[in-house]
Amino acid sequence: MEGKKVVLITGGNAGMGKAAASELAKLGNIVVIISRNKERGEKALEEIKRVSGNDEVDLMLCDLADLPSIRRLVSEFKKKYNRLDILINNAGVIVPKRRQTKDGFELQFGVNHLGHFLLTHLLLDTLIKSAPARIINVSSGAHKIGKIHFEDIHLKKHYNLIKAYAQSKLANVLFTYELADRLQGKGVTVNALHPGAVATKMGVDRETGFGTFITSRLKPFFQTPLEGAQTAIYLAVSKEVEDVTGKYFYDKKAIMSSRLSYDKAIAKRLWEVSINLVHLAKEN
Repeated sequence: MEGKKVVLITGGNAGMGKAAASELAKLGNIVVIISRNKERGEKALEEIKRVSGNDEVDLMLCDLADLPSIRRLVSEFKKKYNRLDILINNAGVIVPKRRQTKDGFELQFGVNHLGHFLLTHLLLDTLIKSAPARIINVSSGAHKIGKIHFEDIHLKKHYNLIKAYAQSKLANVLFTYELADRLQGKGVTVNALHPGAVATKMGVDRETGFGTFITSRLKPFFQTPLEGAQTAIYLAVSKEVEDVTGKYFYDKKAIMSSRLSYDKAIAKRLWEVSINLVHLAKEN
């Protein structure tokens, strides 16, 4: 393992995550992909190994909608690897009807934000020990129409798909900026990105199949997963951004995010709410 970088990618079994995993494996890195589903994960693992020519690709199972599952993953990862150079928080969900995680969180907020919030926190000691290290959070341009509904953060009263998704993606950016501030001087950079419109299955509800027809019709107008993964790959390996932190990227360039995303009071409040929801209060 000496001299090689260890990369951990959530949602590495499909879409942009799998594309990023393949490209980073081609560069000779040790790549660990996280999948919720064993069968899909194993299929992706073999494909990534084949296209990259790199056998140092690993699969670990975790459901980001289940806090104990995230804690088990981190425990298993730390037993197997003594370093982590690059963490790519890529996994994401979009669901048309309100659903909950196993811990009772609204699913999009629970997976897209809280799951990654907990995962990142539990891996911070390893990332800091491995410095220089990088954390990359995949957000979306949808964050610009989002707000954090502190009065009803799980949207039990007024749910709609766009409202929920935009809230979760704004949370990604707020988390990025707050964490970057807190990690100043520790050798770990944190950046967020908007991948653009990408043809993946993220918008397809696996329980109902909702979104399959729309996604297939729009596919010719979208980027491929590999095209959509380019900014994440750039943030993971480019020397140009090795000291850049607390920024929001699109098309490999740092751009302005929404006005709300720079509100430090909102970021700090979200941080405290998140700490309590994922039961980190006693650990921090």
